[in-house]
Amino acid sequence: MTPVIETRGITKRFPGVLANDRVDFTLEKGEIHALLGENGAGKTTLMNMLYGLYQPDEGEILVNGEAVEFHDPNDAIRQGIGMVHQHFMLIPVMTVTENIILGVERTRPPLAFLGKLGRLDRRSARNRIRELAEEYGLAVDPNATIQDLPVGSQQRVEIVKTLYRRADILILDEPTAVLTPQEADELFVVMRRLVERGVSIVFISHKLKEVLAVADRISVLRNGRLVGTTTPAQATRESLAEMMVGREVLLTVAKEEARPGEPVLQVNGLRTLDDRDQVAVNNVSFEVRAGEILGIAGVQGNGQRELVEALTGLRPVEGGEVSVLGQDVTHASPRQITEIGVAYIPEDRQKHGLVLSYPVADNLVLNTYYRPPFAKRMVLNEPEIERHGRALVQEFDIRTPSIYTKSSSLSGGNQQKTIVARELSRPIKLLIAAQPTRGLDVGSTEFIHGRLVEQRQQGVAVLLISADLDEILSLSDRVAVVFEGEIVGTLPIADATRERVGLLMAGVKE
Repeated sequence: MTPVIETRGITKRFPGVLANDRVDFTLEKGEIHALLGENGAGKTTLMNMLYGLYQPDEGEILVNGEAVEFHDPNDAIRQGIGMVHQHFMLIPVMTVTENIILGVERTRPPLAFLGKLGRLDRRSARNRIRELAEEYGLAVDPNATIQDLPVGSQQRVEIVKTLYRRADILILDEPTAVLTPQEADELFVVMRRLVERGVSIVFISHKLKEVLAVADRISVLRNGRLVGTTTPAQATRESLAEMMVGREVLLTVAKEEARPGEPVLQVNGLRTLDDRDQVAVNNVSFEVRAGEILGIAGVQGNGQRELVEALTGLRPVEGGEVSVLGQDVTHASPRQITEIGVAYIPEDRQKHGLVLSYPVADNLVLNTYYRPPFAKRMVLNEPEIERHGRALVQEFDIRTPSIYTKSSSLSGGNQQKTIVARELSRPIKLLIAAQPTRGLDVGSTEFIHGRLVEQRQQGVAVLLISADLDEILSLSDRVAVVFEGEIVGTLPIADATRERVGLLMAGVKE
């Protein structure tokens, strides 16, 4: 049978980088083909060429056996290819129907007073959307406004949008990254239903368990090359991780039983607002003790970002109290909070974690550059900063050509390692880690997890905020679940099953 998509010897170069190196890839009709690889392995580049965002330097793309050239996504869409990006391409203030028909609007005959102007045919569009939703089991209300929909529903809108454009080849890029376990299970049911009706799917994911559960075939890229294709029956999580990284990877977090000490972070009745002056965190209370990891679970957008910013002095507190080691820091500045022994791994490493134009060595002293031994009487001690940088690059395996390399040129995993090295290279009592492995491959994730557990073993209190439920369950000693800005339940790890935590994440209170 002729593959619906085939790449032959696809090569793509960027300045100083060989992103794809003679990649041969096939997608058969009615299959789910998972694509795995480390950050920078070339997955996204390959898919962007299939969707017309990039053009290959060498090789060819075939659709249903015919060679094609894509100059932009419109060319790909005309060939029946649709892509659902990790970050949804929806306009929040518009309705489901308006988002779906945007760019492919149909009109009805004009009314007399409009002259030659046609009228937008929303009725036909809504009817077609309902038909697609019913046919593929996608619960979508054509009249709903996007900003009022939960994340799982927004993703269904994205899928309907591709089907509305008559796509029968679907590329899903990290589709479960922001879903609850229940929403992810619903997505897999939808994917199977799509396949039964002849749709072919490329499924990109870092979650090996999901890939093994839903894929028909699995291909792995490493350093831009296709290193192998297998099936779930022939593979394990361990074998896939080794194919991705090129070495054995520990997928389970080894840690001793927690022996919590005295409370380090105490939060009582915390209340703060979001950027639109709406209540984002409402009457939140919890504590984190020395030598334990408290995981905050929840679907992204339920107040986690505002909570972390309030705890680190980056957002004003409207009500309640925050104390660290008994010291009131409710209205303290970020530097004051840092200086009492709080380390912070931010959610957005590029926006809040690094000065991208600075070299690696300078980023490694961003919060200590003004103190000895890095400065004396406001004069920087450059030799000491260089020595410090070289030591941390080696200790934390930061892969950079030089300590003078700009941080903007590092991979995502090495940027994250730079932040972790900076924050953990000084004495700390509390570590706040927000989405510490988001977008990282299994090798970098293994490294970061090991460091978090190491801090906990050394008696540091760790507050872990993550939308990845597997990460929360593997690292935490206790799990608190946040929904719509409130903590709706706190469970010891022994009682925190995926199903129980997933229901709390969806707002189902016990």
